[in-house]
Amino acid sequence: MLIRVLPIDTPRADPRPAPFLMPKILIADDSPFQRQLLASFLSPASFEPVFASDALQAWMTALRSNPQLILLDINMPGGTGLEVLKRLKMSTKTQHIPVIVVSSEEDPATESMARSLGAMLFLHKPVEQEQLCTAVNLALHPAPHTG
Repeated sequence: MLIRVLPIDTPRADPRPAPFLMPKILIADDSPFQRQLLASFLSPASFEPVFASDALQAWMTALRSNPQLILLDINMPGGTGLEVLKRLKMSTKTQHIPVIVVSSEEDPATESMARSLGAMLFLHKPVEQEQLCTAVNLALHPAPHTG
């Protein structure tokens, strides 16, 4: 499945027109294999991958790089993905960033907690390429609200 990731409408300091900017996607997972796998699944799209291997690095990288999307694992060293998610949604600098949890965690309570803390989606590992691409497109291009 070929996808095209378009930049979301956010204020930018970059003087270049928005269509030429590649959105940054932070991939936070303690497994180098999983980080590379998720990046390779999205490789047909034009985006800039940014990586974090633990909870603290995920938080600091999100603050520093201002990604347009975060793919977040739950079980990481230095804290949990849930702690990172809570911090992200509490900060005015990062609360607007959509977060997709990608985890092998099977506990329904964990998924429920992630959603209540602001995760847009919760994907279970092993995630398939089409499933991930659909989730990323949904996160970066949400359907307009009608009603």
